[in-house]
Amino acid sequence: MQPKPFLKWAGGKTQLLRQMSHFFPAELEYGKIKTYVEPFVGGGAVFLYLAKTYNIENFFISDINPELVIAYKTIQRDVEELILHLTQIENKYLSLSDIERTKYFYYVRGQFNALRHQIDLQKPNSQWTERTAQIIFLNRTCFNGLFRVNSTGDFNVPIGRYSRPKICNADNLRSVAQILQKTYIYQGDFSACENFIDRHTFVYLDPPYKPISKTSNFTAYSQHIFDDGEQIRLRNFFKLLDAQNVKLLLSNSDIANQDKQDNFFENAYSDYRIERVKANRSINSNTAKRKSINEILIMNY
Repeated sequence: MQPKPFLKWAGGKTQLLRQMSHFFPAELEYGKIKTYVEPFVGGGAVFLYLAKTYNIENFFISDINPELVIAYKTIQRDVEELILHLTQIENKYLSLSDIERTKYFYYVRGQFNALRHQIDLQKPNSQWTERTAQIIFLNRTCFNGLFRVNSTGDFNVPIGRYSRPKICNADNLRSVAQILQKTYIYQGDFSACENFIDRHTFVYLDPPYKPISKTSNFTAYSQHIFDDGEQIRLRNFFKLLDAQNVKLLLSNSDIANQDKQDNFFENAYSDYRIERVKANRSINSNTAKRKSINEILIMNY
């Protein structure tokens, strides 16, 4: 089976895979790409697709969000224990009334936030499995399936309204775990991936998007702020890797959706190929504003 992201993630690329596949480097087809690197892995839709579709030997994924990294490492190390936890949670949740579900959701969210500072983020331990089960439960039952934290780092999305949410997809978790057996998982800044590349590497960069309007900013995946200065730092890193003959693909918002005169990315990546794809983004709470917009793909090939 084709593994799917185990978390719903704002800005996820599942819906764009068919369009994006036309822009992946041809070397993937010929088996010349030996290593795949994705330093803003998020839900991992592109990573999982490439791992299942092509014969790639090594994978490196990372993210600045420690909770996300713990989840990937837990699935990699002990997926069966995680499935057991999630099955218990799902059975309990589905047996509750709507009022009881609301109380349970906020209890789990409260525990998730309260214990955040007590978790050893570096060394694997028994708490990781319970925490990963909690984040998957919250993600599958919260409003719009968002992962969002406030300025203090607490998960703050309210409960959603789902009659029978699929909290434990055991088959998919096992498929993801199988791919993760040949994957190095790292928590930290995107620049750390430089240590894992050579000329046979394909790097996909999917940073928090530059907002296309004052009301569209959604970068609360972590407490880390990814502003224009960070976008330019990423551009400089893109150029650094380009000089090492690495295949590079970067995605971002298309500022021209809002302002035709804004050439931020055209100026920043003037030496590279820029293409546009259609995306139907759906994190806006107003359904009338959920319309197709352009996103950009930037390539050095």
